[in-house]
Amino acid sequence: MPDHIVKSYDTDLEDLRRSISEMGGIAEKMMTEAGEALVRRDSPLAQAVISADARLDILQREIEERAILLIARRQPLAIDLRETVTAIRVSNDLERIGDLAKNVAKRVVAIADQIQPQKIVIGVQHMSDLVQEQLKDVLDAYGSRDIKAALDVWERDDAIDALYNSLFRELLTYMMEDPRNISFCTHLLFVAKNIERIGDHTTNIAETIHYLVTGENLLAERERPKNDASNYTTVDMPGAA
Repeated sequence: MPDHIVKSYDTDLEDLRRSISEMGGIAEKMMTEAGEALVRRDSPLAQAVISADARLDILQREIEERAILLIARRQPLAIDLRETVTAIRVSNDLERIGDLAKNVAKRVVAIADQIQPQKIVIGVQHMSDLVQEQLKDVLDAYGSRDIKAALDVWERDDAIDALYNSLFRELLTYMMEDPRNISFCTHLLFVAKNIERIGDHTTNIAETIHYLVTGENLLAERERPKNDASNYTTVDMPGAA
């Protein structure tokens, strides 16, 4: 990043980076704890995830306001403009990741007292672990401006979609085998869809990193990997957000 005549300009950009880093840390922690709460049916931990979302919302608004003000005051060009626009885009994706992790936690609260075989949760747990890894990797790529690592996350989205499709069919099978599984598995279907959507937002961030580093739109060069064949696209039930 080149030096600027006005030193406070560098300070403004660094403040945006720090805030994005804080948002990333919170979003990653929420995602991890939501997965742990699901496996352990830990309602208090799920409630902590739900409460953490408020801080993400505040940070996202602050970043957007500061970025818009920076554009108005500095009228940045080239890489500096991309840096500022990227902060807005990434903060929006991290805010949505927080919302989706919160939705997972709300589902955990709803099923915490239901007694079901742990094997039903294993597939969703595995998917959650993979998406957590994607989120960590894309945040590291953003911090280091590593376009190769960002593209690796982008290309892995296809595997997450394929796993979601497999889970969708598996959970439907459990419901058909025993009607007593319907309520529990329905909640898990929503959990799985929220996790898959978190994967989509990590892919968005990867595309934004590509834009930041190259100034080009990745989707103008390649088609986004997508292997989600299900029609079950509702992220969450009415009133669950």
